Amino acid sequence: MSGSSVNPARTTAVPPDRAAAVSPGRTGPARSRRAGLAPVLVSALVAALAACGGVGSGGGGGGEKSGGGASLTTMGFGLPDEIATVRVEAFKKARPDVALQINEGQFDEQAFLSAIAAGNPPDVVYLPRDRIGGYAARGAIQPLDGCVTEQGIPTGDFYPAAQQQVKYDGKWYGMPEFYNSIVLVVNDKAAKDAGIDPAGIDTSDWDRLAELAGKMTRAKGGTIERFGFYPKLPEFLPLWAKANGADILSADGRTSRLDDPKVTEALAYAHRLVEAQGGWTKLKAFTDTFDYFGEGNPFAKDQIGAMLTEQFVVTAMAGTTPDVAITVLPFKDRRGNPVNNVGGNAWVIPKGARNPDAACAWVKTMTAADTWIAAARARADKRAQEGKAYTGTYTGNAKADEVIFSEIVKPSGRKAFDDAVKVIRSVQQAGFVVPQSAAAAEFRKAWEDAALRVLQGDQKAADALDRAHAEGQKAIDEATS
Repeated sequence: MSGSSVNPARTTAVPPDRAAAVSPGRTGPARSRRAGLAPVLVSALVAALAACGGVGSGGGGGGEKSGGGASLTTMGFGLPDEIATVRVEAFKKARPDVALQINEGQFDEQAFLSAIAAGNPPDVVYLPRDRIGGYAARGAIQPLDGCVTEQGIPTGDFYPAAQQQVKYDGKWYGMPEFYNSIVLVVNDKAAKDAGIDPAGIDTSDWDRLAELAGKMTRAKGGTIERFGFYPKLPEFLPLWAKANGADILSADGRTSRLDDPKVTEALAYAHRLVEAQGGWTKLKAFTDTFDYFGEGNPFAKDQIGAMLTEQFVVTAMAGTTPDVAITVLPFKDRRGNPVNNVGGNAWVIPKGARNPDAACAWVKTMTAADTWIAAARARADKRAQEGKAYTGTYTGNAKADEVIFSEIVKPSGRKAFDDAVKVIRSVQQAGFVVPQSAAAAEFRKAWEDAALRVLQGDQKAADALDRAHAEGQKAIDEATS
């Protein structure tokens, strides 16, 4: 996965070929603290951005139409590899009349909002999809329904979960890029040390999973040497809740369900897993040292027994440690069905964009099936030249993925990674997202902070989530009204 931004705190690291394009994404506690700034800054824009309209509807800010040397400025995107450059070249070929300016670097929320407030926004922005609701509700970004119609964007090509995540109040506000799935990665050595076949691990049985986590944990003199099972809290709380049969937010994004007893049960269970293996403080100190994307990744170094993570950690290992002994499995809910909290970034067009028509063409090109397929072929060719396995490019475009994984991705001869591709593909249709809301950032901050308080031993799960429920619902009500 390259040419887009990763969610580093979900993985606590950044793939080496994507360092130029990293964005905060789902960032856990650090992002929670920053997220509190967004509502204040965005609210200040409401009066200035209250005008209706959208891309293709004449509401793009009155800027110069594409043609005659019109410019197009991006934000939050970089050119670290062929996945990005092939698609950019496709746009340049299609629109040679546009002077393209790519401002490389990660998405900066404060810079983004300040630019809008100053009346000088970029034309198109690359940002985490889970933030779209808040920006849309407050008028910082434009609806793209006119763009979809005029450019003939085949939105049905996108995975259903990706579609849901870029829509707010029934309108398109973004177009999805990558499609990040969550899978369980097992260290074969740790599993065998615990006397179990790695392929036989079943996350639907929470009692047996807790027992296995204890068996795979290894400590010496009070120091953790191998953490048995890493549940990835606080950032994966929605996944654990879903596995226990609960959603943390209603489908319309208006009602918090953080007070659901099943959410409480899921958080309490995951917390017990952490406590039984040494506790949050030790876990955090241990995992902060991990190099997830290098040759010294925690699986190669036998530092993790099993871990929930996005699939790009697996694809990175295929390049850096192709002989590592791992097994990739779906994460299952308590009924035995795969469950997958997907994420990724999207292209949006801010209010006041000077060249909304060219921005719309850019959005279509960067997310089109043909463009993705061309980029994937370039990646496969490069991997072949390097003598490395190509495990696929997982896009938000299901039509593109069908071609990529049926025609371009070939068996590598490394069973662990060939099997991993099949598992990742199998869980894509099981993807779900937390629905968009008018208080997307505030609601996320509420539940992340709650989970962190539990992990740190400051509150019990029920008390922490009751508080988060009240905070999150208040934020939603205020933003909606």
